[in-house]
Amino acid sequence: MAQDKDQKTLNVPPLRFTGFTDEWKECTIRDIAKIEKGNGISKDQLSEEGDECILYGELYTKYKSEIIDEVYSKTKVDSTKLMRSQANDVLIPCSGETAEDIATARCVKMEGILLGGDLNIMRFDKQDGAFMSYQLNGKRKYDIARVAQGVSVVHLYPEHLKSIKVVLPELEEQQKIVNLLSLIDERIATQNKIIEKLESLIKGLNDSLYKRYGDSIRTTFAKLGYSYSGLSGKSAEDFGTGKPFIPYLNVYSNNIVNENDYQYVRINDGEKQNIVQYGDVLFTLSSETPEEVGVGSVYLGIDEVFLNSFCFGFHIENKELAYPPYFSYYVSSTPFRKFIYPFAQGSTRFNLCKADFEKTSIKLPSLENQKHIYAILNRITEKIETEKSLLEHYTTQKQYLLHQMFI
Repeated sequence: MAQDKDQKTLNVPPLRFTGFTDEWKECTIRDIAKIEKGNGISKDQLSEEGDECILYGELYTKYKSEIIDEVYSKTKVDSTKLMRSQANDVLIPCSGETAEDIATARCVKMEGILLGGDLNIMRFDKQDGAFMSYQLNGKRKYDIARVAQGVSVVHLYPEHLKSIKVVLPELEEQQKIVNLLSLIDERIATQNKIIEKLESLIKGLNDSLYKRYGDSIRTTFAKLGYSYSGLSGKSAEDFGTGKPFIPYLNVYSNNIVNENDYQYVRINDGEKQNIVQYGDVLFTLSSETPEEVGVGSVYLGIDEVFLNSFCFGFHIENKELAYPPYFSYYVSSTPFRKFIYPFAQGSTRFNLCKADFEKTSIKLPSLENQKHIYAILNRITEKIETEKSLLEHYTTQKQYLLHQMFI
């Protein structure tokens, strides 16, 4: 809200383009939109050819910005009774895993796109759909989350959506705001592509360098050092405060442990727990799929830190054969993932057979080449981190504008 020269509170946002002075008007979605429902089309009905379509789950996975101007899926399903988009439609899922997730709005800019089931479709006559998407994802996100219903699966019904209050300027000002925010979204999309290409480069180069140099040393993990378990004997009351430990997702998501992503556990004086050391290779012990068992990460910090109970650590003692930092790339290489895959055992849940894994022969580059490969790949990693910092900057800038340019 802002104030005029007479100290009267005006119904306008804190940040505004010059030339606009009228107050914004409050209404409900019921007043300005009709809400339709999508229907039909499942994942197994997608194809390489056919009519372009949008499924509700893709709003979470494929369409990251408020404006959809390119469609990724097609289907050959009979479309005579299906719903097609009108330009300016706003899509919101009818169901999701959490109330916050379900409050995800996307504006379709194209006519005639098939809209799958479990989609709320808002159609406006005199409002800019993209502006509505930005407002619904920003200032109105938690208003939408509050009217969603359900526990394990959350539902958002049209009648509840119609009750959401919005605050609107004239159409020209809406379009001016959309033009600015869409430029930032384009920059964010470009930044994501830069990061994706660098990550693809590092993966391809990692495999290529291993193929060229990775047959110099034949050894086993058992000959390189020793393994140790994560935390043991802990109950729920022990977690939340105390000493830092590396959680499962930190190992699963990073080649090098992220030192800004620790959790905490109470460790009593004299208690025996394994401490992670510099250069230790950490592995996940189990997962729902065999491909995700034995995902590795390397700890390159110096602080006293512990390991979660669903992973195990491996301390490399033989520094004449192995350069520990190199393993941050080795354990994510395609040859290593193929090597470890057979050691995943189970049916509904897969566990790593650690004893067999440790005694089976592996191939490594020479120590000199391990250091050389690490130096090359680490430079690209540093570049990726720089680009991720830029992405975070643009994302923060967008969130600031969403907060300041809307009521």
